[in-house]
Amino acid sequence: MTPARTTHPPAAAGERRGSDFARLSRAVAQAGLLDRRPGYYAVRAAVVAGLFAGGWAAFAVVGDSWWQIAVAVVLAVAFGQVALLSHDLAHGQVFRSRRAGALAGRLAGNLGIGLGYGWWQDKHTRHHANPNHEDHDPDVAPDVLVWSIKQAEASTGLVRFLGRWQAFLFFPLLTLEGVNLHVSSVRSLLRGDSPVRQRGLEGLLLFTHFAAYVGAVLAVLPLGKALVFMVVHQACFGVYLGCSFAPNHKGMPVLTAEDELDFLRKQVLTSRNVSGGRLLTAALGGLNYQIEHHLFPSMPTPNLRRARPLVREHCASLGVPYVECGLLASWGQALRHLHAVGAPLRRPSRPAAEPS
Repeated sequence: MTPARTTHPPAAAGERRGSDFARLSRAVAQAGLLDRRPGYYAVRAAVVAGLFAGGWAAFAVVGDSWWQIAVAVVLAVAFGQVALLSHDLAHGQVFRSRRAGALAGRLAGNLGIGLGYGWWQDKHTRHHANPNHEDHDPDVAPDVLVWSIKQAEASTGLVRFLGRWQAFLFFPLLTLEGVNLHVSSVRSLLRGDSPVRQRGLEGLLLFTHFAAYVGAVLAVLPLGKALVFMVVHQACFGVYLGCSFAPNHKGMPVLTAEDELDFLRKQVLTSRNVSGGRLLTAALGGLNYQIEHHLFPSMPTPNLRRARPLVREHCASLGVPYVECGLLASWGQALRHLHAVGAPLRRPSRPAAEPS
């Protein structure tokens, strides 16, 4: 799925399109929507910390019982909420000081949930710079799934095998996403060319989390129940994060080297908002306002909802499609896209021609 390509006289197009985001940015700034919201983040951090601590307290109280499966689900939600808060910290939405934000992000990510802050920040920054670009966005790299026809045709081995029915495998594969994040975090620390700063601190915090997590689980549960608890917890954690991030871009246009778009169009055309009430916004950490977030990454989460009418009206005046739908519909679009991309892999291969 690729965006329609249009041509304009070079000079006129550059002047007109280059000013589109500037006009919107001025309106957003004048409305005070880029201002910090310390009160909001103080309350949100307290709620998330309470959910996290409460989940572990419940784990200790329930003890040696199969009810721990329910606790594992609650803790998966708590871990997901910590990850979403770390996302805001990485974007500089919470603190004015970059150092304070990075320290809080490492404590929440590395120590709290075993997610490498430095690795994830680098990966996410590259995603924001080129969303849904098949060559530059790491979130649509053909690691396990393929996101474009070009990737499907070039795939080999396991990726090619899974790509045939990847739409049906998408949600089952998300159960492995939590473990994948842990593994990728460790791998980034071991690479010689890793972009992670303060690698020693990040490694110390990360392995402290792993030791404390496994130690706490084994201290309360016998080995069999401990393994079941960890499997359920990590699987639900992966599904929660996947279901929070997938609706935002999956199924939207995948850009290629041929697409020359200005900043506003590059961000808007590849993003999708998810409509819903305050409960949905809380569950997704505000990522349901993905268009506004991609245009203004440092905008505090509670201001995204207020920016939405300005952005939507501005896009309408420019004739730029502004996509918004419900949560289930967004998942459906993502799955249909995955199924369509995998179509070439489901076609029977032609037998090789016999030598003459």
